[in-house]
Amino acid sequence: MVTSSSPAPGALKRAITLPMLLFFILGDVLGAGVYALAGTIAGRVGGALWAPLLIALLFALLTAASYAELVTKYPKAGGAAVFAERAFGRPWLSFLVGFSMLGAGVTSAAGLAVAFAGGYLQALVPWSPGWVCLGFLLLVGLLNARGIKESLSVNLVLTLIELSGLLLVIAAAGWFLLQGRGDPARLLEVDAPSASLAILSAALLAFYSFVGFETSANLAEEVRDVSRVYPRALFGALLIAGIVYLLVGAGAALVLPLDQLKTSGAPLMDVLGASGLGVPTRLFAVIALIAVANGTLLTLIMASRLAYGMARQGLLPPVLGRVLPRRRTPGVAILATTAVAIALSFTSTLDVLAETVVLLLLVVFISTNLAVLVLKRESVDHPHFRVHWIFPVLALASCALLMAQQGGATWLRAGLMLLVGGVLYGLTRLAGTRPAEA
Repeated sequence: MVTSSSPAPGALKRAITLPMLLFFILGDVLGAGVYALAGTIAGRVGGALWAPLLIALLFALLTAASYAELVTKYPKAGGAAVFAERAFGRPWLSFLVGFSMLGAGVTSAAGLAVAFAGGYLQALVPWSPGWVCLGFLLLVGLLNARGIKESLSVNLVLTLIELSGLLLVIAAAGWFLLQGRGDPARLLEVDAPSASLAILSAALLAFYSFVGFETSANLAEEVRDVSRVYPRALFGALLIAGIVYLLVGAGAALVLPLDQLKTSGAPLMDVLGASGLGVPTRLFAVIALIAVANGTLLTLIMASRLAYGMARQGLLPPVLGRVLPRRRTPGVAILATTAVAIALSFTSTLDVLAETVVLLLLVVFISTNLAVLVLKRESVDHPHFRVHWIFPVLALASCALLMAQQGGATWLRAGLMLLVGGVLYGLTRLAGTRPAEA
């Protein structure tokens, strides 16, 4: 007999508090993007690094507002797929959205594994990148399987270390300026014929540094007092990340000559070296690796919970909805998402994988912003966050603008991934899978 204090069969344990969720989102947003992409963004926009970062932050906040309403209104694992099903009542569309999110998650985890095995690690130990990707993702998968509370406790520590690395860059830039060095006028330089087009192009890359907040929607069933906790954690984490990014971007542009910043493979490490603060570069390499590891852990947590939620909806094979008896974690989904991420890590480079992630997530964001508008007419019997309709409309415009910046090759890669998903969906439907009972 199941009592009110006991979890129902197949239910997830509500163990996530406000600090845990805030650090989950913050750790996922900070991730590896800012450590690796500052130089690439500078290559598109010049010294005005803050401009595309600010635009990307505003775009992220617009879509985050839609997530805040929908997650607190319908707190179910599955995130965007649940919202699409509720709003449009089309299982195939729900699957498309959910699989786009799932594809973005496992692709991002693969890309982060490639980043982990790359330059920062090679500066410490010359290990084979392929074996590093394999071992790294297996370890992350095992930690994920231990439990959400254990995983997020580790995340809290890793996020603090990750954040300390970025604060170190900010401090180094401040020290550099206090020595009477650096030219603040460089922050207004746009090294391109068209400033607006350059900033928009750079904003696409900067937006990649902000994605990750959407993964928290898949933890809705595991958050305590979700209506109160989720919006605070979501907006708090994005604002903290945005402020840190703006300061890091400005600091990088002030300390390093633009030609060096544009071509640097480890721009933030070079900023520390040029600042004269005397921070050992090997120490910063370790911090960067921790940032990548943390982002990978959080991404695989999301992907496994999403696969679990979609299986419970009858959109993926029901075996993915099985929960480990003792740990109450989605064991089969964790195994499957980890295996796919390992396979993808051997197929391409970080840049190619990152471009695919962004496009797939824009598909998800468009669906979510449409869903919040459609579901405005539906009421629920509990309090939840509410967003004015103008914000989802603006968010849709921002998604379309960013999507227009994607190249044909990226569209092809994402299309092939969705084609595979379509085949899987068809096979699941032919098998007669039905949603699990609530």
